[in-house]
Amino acid sequence: MSLSVADVAAAGAAWVWMPDDAEVVADPEFTMLRLPDYVAFDLSVVSFTPARPLPRVVDAVVARARAFEVPALDWQVLLGDPPGLGAELAARGGRVKLELEILAADLSDGGPTLRPPTVDVALRWATDTTTARDGLAIEAAGFRGELPPAERIEAVAARNAETVPAGRGGLLVAYVDGEPVGTGGVAVVDGVARLSGGVVAQPWRGRGVYRAVLGGRLSYAVTHGATMALVKANPTTSGPILRKAGFTSFGPEPVYAVPLHA
Repeated sequence: MSLSVADVAAAGAAWVWMPDDAEVVADPEFTMLRLPDYVAFDLSVVSFTPARPLPRVVDAVVARARAFEVPALDWQVLLGDPPGLGAELAARGGRVKLELEILAADLSDGGPTLRPPTVDVALRWATDTTTARDGLAIEAAGFRGELPPAERIEAVAARNAETVPAGRGGLLVAYVDGEPVGTGGVAVVDGVARLSGGVVAQPWRGRGVYRAVLGGRLSYAVTHGATMALVKANPTTSGPILRKAGFTSFGPEPVYAVPLHA
């Protein structure tokens, strides 16, 4: 299978991150989330399908966002979004707060072969509370968030205990000599492995831990029928590792912060 821009754009647009404890604002032309306090940002647009002129719909989204009384709205411009969306956000004071790119790999022939790490890495799925807490703590530190409350950690473990054996994915945690050192998530949906949250604890970077977590997730995805792997990555950190691992970059997907109050 040869991945096209249209294939990757469609798979990326279908990937809507929606935590079950977020407040959802659903509209025919957009979906917005008010995120829980432990997430590093407050308010985010997660889908955008305008049926009217672009400036009018952007204004409608920003107006609705102002009701939440938070300082800014995070809005990622996706590969398949309408041309000119970034310019519309910039015209309303939006500034790029996070440079991301969308990368994909063809898994139809089994996926890429990765170099082994330089340390002995053990991988565990977060199907119990202790492993879930370890993975979420690394994720929180790496992405400047906060560790979720205990009940949320227990819910993640319970969900993983159901989804991992069912082939739908979960959170994978890497250990070296019993110490949690890295983590990453995967969700297998309609033949696409959505890879998220890949991060390694600072003292362990540069030793192949990220590759080990990536390899574990890709192997799981192939076993459970995925023919494409998709990542929305930082082009200066995980991006180079992914490209060396056989992923192709299909273009930027920057996240804008749009101010909501003067």
